Amino acid sequence: MKIALFSEYYHAKTIECMAEVMAYCQNHQHEFTLVENMASHFESHQGALAYFDPQQTLSPDFDYLFSFGGDGTLLRSVTVVQDSEIPILGINTGHLGFLTSLQKEELHHGLDLFFAQKFSLVKRSLLSLETEKKIESLAKLPFALNEITLSRKNTTAMLNIQTAVNEVPLTTYWSDGLIIATPTGSTGYSLSSGGPILTPETQSWVLNPIAPHNINMRPLIISDKARLKINVTSREEAFLVSLDSRLYSVSNDNTLYIKKAPFKVFTVELEGHFFFKTLREKLFWGQDTRNTQ
Repeated sequence: MKIALFSEYYHAKTIECMAEVMAYCQNHQHEFTLVENMASHFESHQGALAYFDPQQTLSPDFDYLFSFGGDGTLLRSVTVVQDSEIPILGINTGHLGFLTSLQKEELHHGLDLFFAQKFSLVKRSLLSLETEKKIESLAKLPFALNEITLSRKNTTAMLNIQTAVNEVPLTTYWSDGLIIATPTGSTGYSLSSGGPILTPETQSWVLNPIAPHNINMRPLIISDKARLKINVTSREEAFLVSLDSRLYSVSNDNTLYIKKAPFKVFTVELEGHFFFKTLREKLFWGQDTRNTQ
């Protein structure tokens, strides 16, 4: 088995966890390759390790990618995997780690489960963004696993966000911004902004305005087969668009087109780990002290 080890999180716990995984793989004769930016933290191994460039899509001869960190690191690892269909095992060395399946406290047990093939793969859909006027930097990585968010730039004034679904006018959001979230992203920024939770396999998106100046404006769930058209006006000449953690400036005279990406990302869910269990344990979903006496 050939595994790529990815991280951008240089905390001591992350480095220690990566070292343990490397030792485990060596002891069990599994081939692994380390992301280049972590090379300096393993100087004693230099010459004996192979590296990959995180700016390039992984070669399809890799079987899995291990992401060390939290949810943000896993989201950034998607830019390395892209459409290769290489599954990602998230190893949480941060705080919440909602998308990660393996906690550092149970590392060896989790690795035993993984290499014994005691896991399932979760298929996660992504959003794809196109702009009428091409933005070179955005066009290189025009997809998001969690959400695409429109927000204000250099102003405290609200945005005027005109939206259409399949060329049919939807509404104009007068708000601080708009979140378009996938089922994966429904437990992130959108949830913090009052949006609903979708299970990973749901074939829908959440359209969630940020602080709308209208008490009748609520989050809306639409089919992920839809095509969104968005135009924005504001007091400034541009607004901000984020694709997960990647941020871009877009001029008001540009038009955005959002649709479902033509590929999916696969994440590893170890035996005994389930979406609803994660909701209860990490987001305290449905927790009521009256039921715990």
